[in-house]
Amino acid sequence: MTKDIVIILAMTLPMFLFTIYPGLKLADFVEARFKVSETTKRAVMMSTMFFTAVALSAFMHYA
Repeated sequence: MTKDIVIILAMTLPMFLFTIYPGLKLADFVEARFKVSETTKRAVMMSTMFFTAVALSAFMHYA
């Protein structure tokens, strides 16, 4: 179990390359739609990138 978590987290780093664009687009959408601050926009971008990268890594590991 611990080995799987380590592998998924190690695979997350390269997955950031594929999740930058969706994170940027979602952050821009949230900023335009809800008029949020730059700090909130960055938080949305980083959380989107991280959770999407972890989801992609988990899917690749278990699929």
